Amino acid sequence: MKISFDEIDETVFDHFFDGDGSYIARMANVNGNKIMRGCLKPGCSIGVHTHTKACEFVFILSGYGKAICEGVEERLSPGDCHHCPEGGTHTLINSGSDDLVFYAVVAKQ
Repeated sequence: MKISFDEIDETVFDHFFDGDGSYIARMANVNGNKIMRGCLKPGCSIGVHTHTKACEFVFILSGYGKAICEGVEERLSPGDCHHCPEGGTHTLINSGSDDLVFYAVVAKQ
């Protein structure tokens, strides 16, 4: 099954999970599994949240940022993948000067 993100309407979430600025996403839901192509502008973030029923993988396409998962900070750059396990708490922050563009997959357990 092909998913063409350019054909999916963009959704803008202001202060997503009480983060800073806006999270811009194009989202698909396939059998309870979510995949998003997301963008955080410089200085924006997805606030701290917990994945109670699923894990999440975040694949960095471009830009630079950081994730803080269970209190551990990870610097992220293109080609990196951040994993938040089921039950884990994390945040994603654009700490660079360009857009942070990524795919995020929330896989049902």
